[in-house]
Amino acid sequence: MKQTLASPVPHRSSLVRRYQFVALFFAAAAVAIVAQMIRLQISPDAIELRSRGQLYTQELHTFFPARGEIRDRWGNVLAGNQTVYEIGVDLQTRSRNPETIAFTLSRVLSTHAEYNRPEYYDSVFTAASRQPISGTVYAVLADYVTETEVAEIRRWSQEYEQLYQDRADDKNRQTLQGLIIRPHLMRVYPEKDLASGVIGFVNRQGEGFFGVEARYNPLLAGEPQTLPMSTDPTRAQQLPAIPDGATLILTLDREIQRMAEQVLDDAIVANGAEGGSVVILDPRNGEILAMVSTPRLDLNQYWQYSDIFPGATPFNRAVSRDYEPGSVYKVLTMAGALDSGAVKPETTFLDTGSFAIGGYYIHNWNWGAWGEQNMTGCMQHSLNVCLAWVASQMGTDIFYSYMQKFGIGRLTGIDLDGEVPGRLKIPGDSDWYDVELGTNSFGQGVAVTPLQLSAAIASVANQGEMMSPHIVMAYVENGQQYTIPPRPISHPISAETAHTLTEMLAVSLEDEASDALVPGYRVAGKTGTASIAGPTGLYDSDLTNASFVGWGPVDDPRFLIYVWIEKPTSSPWGSVVAAPIFSQLAQRLVVLLNLPPDTIRLAMAAQASTTP
Repeated sequence: MKQTLASPVPHRSSLVRRYQFVALFFAAAAVAIVAQMIRLQISPDAIELRSRGQLYTQELHTFFPARGEIRDRWGNVLAGNQTVYEIGVDLQTRSRNPETIAFTLSRVLSTHAEYNRPEYYDSVFTAASRQPISGTVYAVLADYVTETEVAEIRRWSQEYEQLYQDRADDKNRQTLQGLIIRPHLMRVYPEKDLASGVIGFVNRQGEGFFGVEARYNPLLAGEPQTLPMSTDPTRAQQLPAIPDGATLILTLDREIQRMAEQVLDDAIVANGAEGGSVVILDPRNGEILAMVSTPRLDLNQYWQYSDIFPGATPFNRAVSRDYEPGSVYKVLTMAGALDSGAVKPETTFLDTGSFAIGGYYIHNWNWGAWGEQNMTGCMQHSLNVCLAWVASQMGTDIFYSYMQKFGIGRLTGIDLDGEVPGRLKIPGDSDWYDVELGTNSFGQGVAVTPLQLSAAIASVANQGEMMSPHIVMAYVENGQQYTIPPRPISHPISAETAHTLTEMLAVSLEDEASDALVPGYRVAGKTGTASIAGPTGLYDSDLTNASFVGWGPVDDPRFLIYVWIEKPTSSPWGSVVAAPIFSQLAQRLVVLLNLPPDTIRLAMAAQASTTP
C-alpha cells in the first residue's frame, strides 16, 4: 500500500510574524496617504487654487450701519431712515424673461423721474438679457424703490405665476424669475425744509453736506465693516450685527423753529426783501432754540440745491454770511465804554450833527443835530456822532480789546458746518485807517454773522458772561446718552455793566414807544440800519441791512432774538422793518416757552419766597 505524505504545517510563531508584517504594511500605507493629503492641502499650488476658487464665489462687501437719527430737544424726528429697495436680476437664472422684467418695471416705476423715459424699458431689457461674464452674476436695474412699488412688483409676479401655473415648461411664459429685491436704508427728512440750514443733508453715497449732517458725519454714520460675502444674490447669508450710528438730540425746539420760519417768511414778502435770518437762543447757556435762514431746501430733494442756492448764496445765512450790521453793534461799543469807565449812563454829549475823527467827519443817520444827550439818549436816538465820540474816549487799544473779548472777527465755534469768522480790522492791519475807530463804533466797516453778534450781545443779557453757542444738546450711542454741558467762553464785561446797559436799552425802547415792545414783558434791545457797499466800495444809500437784537424779560432774560432783513424795499430802517418782527417773534415765543407775563411771574416769585 502506497503512503501519501502530508504538507508541512507552519509553526504558530511564523504565522504571527506574517500577520504583523501585513498590518504594518497597511498602516504605513495609510500614514503615507494621510501625509500626502496634508501635503496637497498645504502646498502653495493648492492654496492658490483655493484662493482662485473663492475669488469667483466671494467678494469683499462693506456693510454700513444705520445712520443715526437727528431729533429736536423734545424727541421729534428731524432726520431719520426709511427702508427702500434695490431691484436687480440674477443673470444665472436661465428661466428669466427679459421682456417681462422690462415691461413690469417700466410700468410700476413710471412715476420716478429717473425711470420715466422711453429708454428705461430698453436699458432694463438689455441688462436683463446679459449673459454672466467675468464672474458677473448680478445686474442692478433700479434703486430707491419704495415699499409700495415693491408690493406692486410682487403682485405682478404672483399674477404671472397664476397665469402660467399649468404651463411651467413654456419657455416663452411671462415670469419675473431671476428678479432680486434687496432692502436698504435711505435718509429721509419728515419735516422737509424745516430747519434745513441747521440739519444739512446726506446724498445717496452717504456723505453729509452742511449743518450737523456734515459736522457730525462720522458720529452719525457709525463704523462700517468690510467682510467677504458670496456673489450669489440668492444664497442665504447671515449679515453681521453692526451698531447703528449715534442719534443727535439738538437744542432746537421744533415748534419755535416752525414759528420763526413762518414769521420771517411773511416779513420778507411784506417788506420785499432779498432774504433774512433769525436766531433765537437762551443767553444763560448758549442753546440755539431756533435758527432760520432763507432760502430753504426740502432736504428730501437735495439734488435741487444748485437751483435754490445759485452762485454764492449761503446755505445758512446765520453762520455763513457776514455783513455790516449797523447800529445793533452800538450795544458792544457802549458795553465796552461803560465797563472801562470811559463813560457813565449820565455822561452827557453835545451833538452838533458831526464829529471829526481820522481826518473825516461822522454824521448821524438823518444828518441832524440832537443837542445835549446822556448815554441813554445816544442809544435811544441811535446817534452815530455820539458813539464815535464814545469810541474816541475809549481809545483804539481799549475799544479793540473789548471787541476781541466779544469774539468779533473770530469763529464762535458753533457745531455747524460752514461758519465764517467775519472781519474786524485792527490798528496795524494794512487796510485799517484812523477813521475806522469811529465807523466801527456804529457797525460800519466791520463784518459779523448774525450768530456771532447774537453770541456777543447775549453776554449783556447773561450778567456779562459769554456762552459758547451750540446746536447739539446730547447724543445717544450704543444705548448710552451723553449730554454736552454748556461752555462759558469769556466774561468780557462785569455783571454790573450788563445790568446797567440792559436797563438803559429797556428805557430807550419804552421812551420812544418802539414797535419792538412786547405787551406784558419788559424787553431790552437795539435797532440797526446799515448801508451796503457796492462793487466799487462806495455805499449805496438805497440798499440797507435792517436788524434788531432784543432780549427779555429784563429782570431774568430767558431769550435773545436777533433779526436780520437783507435789502428791504418797503423801508430802509431797522426800526420800521426789523423791530416789529422782533415783537411778533417774542409775543409768540413767550407762549411756546410757557413764560407768564412779568406781573404774574414776579407775583408768583414773591409768593414763593414768603411761603415757609
